[in-house]
Amino acid sequence: MSTILSPTELKEHRRQFPGLINKTYFNFGGQGTMPQAAFEAIIDTHQYIQQVGPFSGQINGWLTKKVNSLREIIADELGAPTQTISITENVTVGCNIALWGIDWQKDNQSDSKATPRILMTDCEHPGIIATVEEISRRFGVEVAICPIMDTLNDGDPVEVIRANLTANTRLVVLSHLLWNTGQVLPLKEIAQVCHDFSAQQRIRVMVDAAQSVGSLALDLPDLGVDFYAFTGHKWWCGPAGVGGLYISEAAFAELNPTFIGWRGLEMDAQGKPVAWKQDGSKFEVATSAYAEYEGLKSAIATHQEWGTAKQRYQKICELSKYLWEQLQQIEQITCLKHTPPEAGLVSFQVKGIKHKNLVDTLEKQGFLLRTIADPDCIRACVHYLTLSEEVDSLISMLKSHLQSSVR
Repeated sequence: MSTILSPTELKEHRRQFPGLINKTYFNFGGQGTMPQAAFEAIIDTHQYIQQVGPFSGQINGWLTKKVNSLREIIADELGAPTQTISITENVTVGCNIALWGIDWQKDNQSDSKATPRILMTDCEHPGIIATVEEISRRFGVEVAICPIMDTLNDGDPVEVIRANLTANTRLVVLSHLLWNTGQVLPLKEIAQVCHDFSAQQRIRVMVDAAQSVGSLALDLPDLGVDFYAFTGHKWWCGPAGVGGLYISEAAFAELNPTFIGWRGLEMDAQGKPVAWKQDGSKFEVATSAYAEYEGLKSAIATHQEWGTAKQRYQKICELSKYLWEQLQQIEQITCLKHTPPEAGLVSFQVKGIKHKNLVDTLEKQGFLLRTIADPDCIRACVHYLTLSEEVDSLISMLKSHLQSSVR
């Protein structure tokens, strides 16, 4: 069990993250700042590959072990069996594996079934929305939008999902931690409702976990979801280009690969494909940026030096509550959430000013945040690496800027 560090030790821990030195960073939900050890792991891996020979029996065996090691580390962080993890490039790739892997055409050709339907919330990322729309266009799948945004402060998202399920709903698409409002959905209860809705056909649940992996403390089998797509470059602070997909053991057999390569195949003595692999590697394709795999492993290990996933999450909630409380004291600012956040995303609106202009001004002063289009707001991402004095500095800068803007 890792031991959480004291505030003084946290400042020492932060020295491992060069990107935190010259700025006040509130954009972990976009991309985290990599630890120095991750840079070094990437460089060392490239050097070793070139030293041994980038295509040799020795290096190929070594890389296989390294890929399996990353799979094990990710699975351990997520509380999942190792064989349920596919290594991907990012969240969107993971979501595409699940969305295109379902045989929508077969369902539509069956006379015994109504047109299959996807239920998606109104808080999903544009990349996922576009993918679902293209599936609808190609295969005639129905798409319905579920009003989850309205449940941020009032209402029950579980009941809203239940009310929008129908007999022909095949898949529910939603996020665990909503990227725009910062709401954490009760995923376990939602998955149970979806799975129990019909005795004839189990409704599968696909989760965009862009904001939840590396921030929430997770036990994926306990949540009961079918597909959980995530990335390593946000809250895990790994390099861009490495992510993953969890596929539950119950849903595995139903999913077929769309992009196919040697990594997902079993081959005979003549090198001919004879079967799919029966673990997460079934959905992996071919040669990847293996050095970046080592970077993500190193980044996760760096976080574990500070504390467990649960301890990191508790610290994130403590700091995001502190930011939320300070924002509440500024008359021109309204936080979207009326109660303290349950994770590290703090979204707020500023009266009488264009959000983009304010974010651009803050960036010039060394404070990095971002705007969200729907709902129109500013989003600050609080990590366990964030210092309370950084929150104080942001609040002071906001007050100063808003005071000068009304003069």
